[in-house]
Amino acid sequence: MKFGPIYIDHIGIATPHLDDHSSFWKLIGLVQGENDETVADQGVTTRFFSTSPSIETMPTAKIELLEPTGEDTPIGRFLAKRGAGVQQVCFCVGDLEGLLAHLLANGIRLIDEVPRLGAGGKKIAFVHPSSTGGVLVELAQSTNVN
Repeated sequence: MKFGPIYIDHIGIATPHLDDHSSFWKLIGLVQGENDETVADQGVTTRFFSTSPSIETMPTAKIELLEPTGEDTPIGRFLAKRGAGVQQVCFCVGDLEGLLAHLLANGIRLIDEVPRLGAGGKKIAFVHPSSTGGVLVELAQSTNVN
């Protein structure tokens, strides 16, 4: 079964304030995206930083800083429990719904069994850390991919 292409889209890093943790990524040469984005239903404001420009067939990997819009949000609770740091790893896939069905059929615990709308207009779903060795995995698919 093929659900690809699959590649690392971004690494999400929880931070109390986007501005407090943006300078490092700029100092090492990453390029800050034009606009921050608030995803209200997830209670988060995101800021992306791109690594090297895309190679013809593979998009560029990114760093996503995640600032909670309140304490009682997933990122707010993560910060209260663990402090700032890596919160998730995101893989972009070609067939998100097909992959979710495949994972469910193989006993993988999902947080989202149905994709929802995420930052950048992508369809997203999360895999529970209990099925991944303790890492929150986000799966994403660009909405312009069939």
